[in-house]
Amino acid sequence: MRLTQRLGKIAILGQPPRKARGNCTMSEFQKRFGFIAVEKGFITTDQLVEALRVQVKEEVERGKHTLIGAILFNQGYISLPQIEEVLETMNTLCAF
Repeated sequence: MRLTQRLGKIAILGQPPRKARGNCTMSEFQKRFGFIAVEKGFITTDQLVEALRVQVKEEVERGKHTLIGAILFNQGYISLPQIEEVLETMNTLCAF
């Protein structure tokens, strides 16, 4: 299964913010991904900043929004099991 298909369970690219789980909107839900990955020790803050730069550059230059998890995966900074663990944590945080 491709990464975009796996992440598609959580967020659909190009869709406006909507409710994810609990009280979190999709944009709130996505914002925390990088912070949780850093807290868990999966990535460094420098890797997160680099991924955020890539995300902003793609949005400005191509109008394309790529999820931070996908960028980190494509750069080889994070594995699929680590992505799944971060998403599980996000689900738990937004459940309330």
